[in-house]
Amino acid sequence: MKKELEPVLEEIQGKNILVIGDMVADIYLDGRISRISREAPVLVLQQAGEKIVAGGAANVVNNVATLGGNVFAVGLLGLDNAARGLKAALEKNGANTDGLFCDEKRPTISKTRVIAGGRATVSQQIVRIDKESDAPMTPAFESEIMQYIENLLPDIDGVVISDYGSGTVTPKIQQQLISFCRAHDIPSIVDSRYDIHRFKDIGYVKQNDAEIAAAVGRELPTEEDIYAAGQELLEELDADGVLVTRGELGMVLLEKDGAIHNIPVSDKSEVFDVSGAGDTCVATVILALSAGVEPARAAELSNIASGIAVRKLGTSTVSKDELKKVLEK
Repeated sequence: MKKELEPVLEEIQGKNILVIGDMVADIYLDGRISRISREAPVLVLQQAGEKIVAGGAANVVNNVATLGGNVFAVGLLGLDNAARGLKAALEKNGANTDGLFCDEKRPTISKTRVIAGGRATVSQQIVRIDKESDAPMTPAFESEIMQYIENLLPDIDGVVISDYGSGTVTPKIQQQLISFCRAHDIPSIVDSRYDIHRFKDIGYVKQNDAEIAAAVGRELPTEEDIYAAGQELLEELDADGVLVTRGELGMVLLEKDGAIHNIPVSDKSEVFDVSGAGDTCVATVILALSAGVEPARAAELSNIASGIAVRKLGTSTVSKDELKKVLEK
């Protein structure tokens, strides 16, 4: 089965993919334990390092890039160190960041994790600090982004909407993208954490099992329940397909024609971290769909790529070479 997917890996190379959504800077502050503070019973840390990696929609961008796609990142950043670090992390992998607009009046969405450790202790996260603006995007920036998208879309092979609930994908931008994709038969996929119901007419929908349970408002303990919920979402949104990721239980793809594909996990070796595996899944699916690959085969390839991602710590990417090695086994 894996061998049959090898040609797909070559077919997805160089496909032009637009990824729009909530670009998140995951910041890791590494501290060495120095002493207990005299001001309060807390650790005093000597900062030993700082690392900024791509999270949220930016992790989808990075995954498209490392898998061989030609990716265009679209979103809103602040004028701060998080924005500089995030753009550098994306550009390092060859992503185009011209569509990341800077609003100096709002911060870049960031999640700062303080990691404490010492020579004789295990490093561990002791606190996380989140930063973002809850103000809606200004009409001026919405207009700028829409103009950029309008100029870009004629050359695009696939579109990802990565919605983490931070307001980057406004109703106007959403409508612009979905309408164009439908009119020009361009594959599109949405990964929305909190409000999947708004994305009517989208091509494909990606949800994990917890998200789809929240979307339909009930628990989904069995496979049949997952199928029923997926079918409801498929019909409500008039989508081409719904892909439900189920962790160690694999994936389920429901298509508009009634086909149901149950895809078991490709590798049952130890899972280290599921952070960002959904982003790897979405990136792989859109690349395969943009190359004209059948949806079920696109899901199979994404299942294998996600299986590589979960064996890495933190939000991570999967490279073309890593995926190729697994397919060749």
